Amino acid sequence: MHPEKNTGIPMIIQAFDRGSSVGARFQGINRTIRRWVLRSLGKGEREMAKRSFTRREIIKGTGIGIATAGLGFNILIPRRAHAAKKTLKILQWNHFVPGYDKWFNNTYIKEWGAKNDTEVIVDNIGLAGINARAAAEVGAQKGHDLFMFLWPPPVFEEQVVDMNDVYQECEKKGYGKPIPLAVKSTYNPKTRKYYGFSDSFVPDPVNYRKDLWDSVGMKPDTWDDIRIGGAKIKAKHGIPVGIGLAAEIDTGMAMRAIMYSYGASVQDESGNLVINSKHTLEAVKFVKALYKESMTAEVLSWDASSNNRTMLAGKVSLVLNAISVTRTGENDKMPIADNIWLAKAAKGPVRRMGLEHVMDVYVIWKFAENIDGAKKFLVDYIGNFRQGFVSSEYYNFPCFPKQVPDLKKLIANDAKAKPANKYAILEDVTDWATNVGYPGYATAAIDEIFSTWVLNTMFAKAAAGAATPEEAIKEAEEKCVRIYAKWKEKKLI
Repeated sequence: MHPEKNTGIPMIIQAFDRGSSVGARFQGINRTIRRWVLRSLGKGEREMAKRSFTRREIIKGTGIGIATAGLGFNILIPRRAHAAKKTLKILQWNHFVPGYDKWFNNTYIKEWGAKNDTEVIVDNIGLAGINARAAAEVGAQKGHDLFMFLWPPPVFEEQVVDMNDVYQECEKKGYGKPIPLAVKSTYNPKTRKYYGFSDSFVPDPVNYRKDLWDSVGMKPDTWDDIRIGGAKIKAKHGIPVGIGLAAEIDTGMAMRAIMYSYGASVQDESGNLVINSKHTLEAVKFVKALYKESMTAEVLSWDASSNNRTMLAGKVSLVLNAISVTRTGENDKMPIADNIWLAKAAKGPVRRMGLEHVMDVYVIWKFAENIDGAKKFLVDYIGNFRQGFVSSEYYNFPCFPKQVPDLKKLIANDAKAKPANKYAILEDVTDWATNVGYPGYATAAIDEIFSTWVLNTMFAKAAAGAATPEEAIKEAEEKCVRIYAKWKEKKLI
C-alpha cells in the first residue's frame, strides 16, 4: 500500500490526541481507538502515524468528518470503508429429501455468498403454502428475490422479470440447451416472455409392489396391464391399485398421464382447446373401468401424500409418484422398501407418456431488491447442478442434462437401492416425461385448469357414477371455455 493513499488513518489518531479539543473530552475512548487503528497498520504506516499534524491540517487535508454532539461522535474513514454487504432472499419448499436442504442451506449458499460478497437467506415452506405466499408477496409488492414454485406459474407473468437472458447466459457458459420440458414450462409464446426459469424436474414413474405383481404373473407396463393385473391382485390379496381421484396435485398428474397416453389433451400444439374429443372419452371410460375393477372409494378423498403413505403401509399394489416413495422406505429402513420397484410411465393405446411429478420453476419478482444477484445465482447454480442432483438423491433431474454427464452411471448403481439398479429405469425419462399443457405450453389458462382441478373432477365424477363420461367431459369443457376466454381477454394466451 502506498503511504500517500492511507493518510486518513494517522490523522484519526491525531484528532483524538489528548491535546485536541475533541480528545480532551474522550480520553478513555482515545486509547481504544488508537490501539484499534495501530493494530490495523503495517510497520511503515505505524511510523507514519507518529507524525504530528495540526487540527487545521487534519480537517483541510483529509476531509474526515469528526462530529460531536454531547458525548456522541461519528468517524468516517475514506478508502477503508466497505459498502454494505448485498443480500439475496430465496424462498423454496421443504424438500422431500432432507439431505438436499442440508446441502443447499448449510453449504452451497454459504459458499456462493462468500464468493459473491452476498448474504443469502433461504426460507423453506411446505408445498401447500407456496401459492398463498406468492399471492401475498405480489399483493405487498415486497418479498423474496428468488421465488421457487413446484409447477409452472404463468398466472404471475405480469409480476415477474423475463428470464430469457438467464437461459442465454447458461448456454453461453457451455451448460448446453435446456430440455423442451423446461421451455414448455417457463415460456409464453404469445408474449414471447420466459416468465420463469427451471433448473430441474422430478420424474413421475410407476411405483409398484413387485411381490404382488409377481404373484399374478404380470408387470405394470401398459394401462391395460394395470387395470387387469390390479383387478387380479385385488381379488387375490384384497389390495387395490392406488391412483388418486381427488382434488390434489398427484391426481392431476395421473389423469393427464392417462389422457396423453390415450391421445387426448386439453389443448393442441397451437393452444386451441380440444378437450372434448373421442380420445378424451376413451380415457375417461378407461378410468371408470380401472376404478370399478381395481380400486376403492378411498382414492376419492386422497390428499397429495396419500399415495406415499398407503404404498409404504402396504395397503395398495401400485401408485404413480416420484421416487419419494422408494427413498422414504430406504432411508427409514422399512422392510417393504425392497418390494417396491419402479417402472416407466405406462403405455396407452397411442403412446407411452407420463408427467413431470414436480417442476421446479424459479421466478424473480419485478419488485425484487436484488434482481441481478438472483439471476447470477441461477446461472451459477446450473454450473454446480451435479451437486444438487446427488444431494437430492436423484430426486431433482437436470433441465440442463450436460451438467450431469454421468447421470446414467449414478442411477444404475445406487448404494441404498435393492437392487442397486432400481433407478436405472429413469435413464430415458426425457423420452416419456412431459409438461402440463402438452402438446402446447403451460399457459395461464392451463395453470388455472390444473389448479382448480377441472380434470380431476371430470374423471372422478365419471368414475364414481356421479355423471356419465360424456356429461363429465361436457362440464369440464364448459369450464375450460370460460377460463380460456378470461386469459385471452388479458392477452396472455
